[in-house]
Amino acid sequence: MVQFTGGCLCGTIRYAVNAEPQRMHNCHCDTCRKVTGSAFATNIFVAEDDVVITQGEPKSFSHAADSGNTVVKEFCANCGSQLFGHGTGRPGVKNIKVGSIDDASFVQPVADLYVKRALPFTQIDPSLDGFDEMP
Repeated sequence: MVQFTGGCLCGTIRYAVNAEPQRMHNCHCDTCRKVTGSAFATNIFVAEDDVVITQGEPKSFSHAADSGNTVVKEFCANCGSQLFGHGTGRPGVKNIKVGSIDDASFVQPVADLYVKRALPFTQIDPSLDGFDEMP
């Protein structure tokens, strides 16, 4: 079982996870680029109950996804670090932004999502499964 911890940039929010990730993906969608401020996001997915907030309380923002589902982003209100997300399309599952993990050396994405939206300078790893949209 994978055990890891993480938190926001300023240290206000800390979390712990004791679970095997269900999935690990790179996402090139417009939303992931905006929330991370980067060319793409790497997310791991775990059961929502396996994420334990050990310090602080994240704020949240809800929006509609391309699918029409409601997605909730959780972040630190103090420093703005994006930490988690969850949505109505996959109840009981939470995604964790890999950049918030203290030691993310175990992370091995298996796929790239929204490849058709990847920025031209982004190098897509041909050994990973690639999907033009959400599979």
